[in-house]
Amino acid sequence: MGQQQLLLIVLSVLIVGIAITLGITLFSANAIEQKRNEVINECALLASEAQLYYRRPVTLGGGGKSFIGWEIPQEYQTTVAGSFSISASVSSNEVIITGTGNEVVTAGDSIKVEMTVTPLSYQTTIIN
Repeated sequence: MGQQQLLLIVLSVLIVGIAITLGITLFSANAIEQKRNEVINECALLASEAQLYYRRPVTLGGGGKSFIGWEIPQEYQTTVAGSFSISASVSSNEVIITGTGNEVVTAGDSIKVEMTVTPLSYQTTIIN
């Protein structure tokens, strides 16, 4: 009877250990996904700001059908979700916004998202 009880204790400790490890893994994956969604949402906000700049006439401080001259507002360059910058390849009909989250995914790589903004749409590319 002693060996059966010892075997049951070892088995139950093993099952509890596996359950705890699985729970930590799922929690970590959920936290990363949530942070990635925050970065994507902030990029979408910046994309709508860029499109607004594109549509606004030059006389009202806009681009007059061009993205050239648009800059990320100072208060959105670094937020709780991460930091945001414009790619060097800004053209009259396209701008690329890069969002880097402050959540580390794997091996020191942070969450990174690129959003390509055109006058009528924007497309998200997940890098990390």
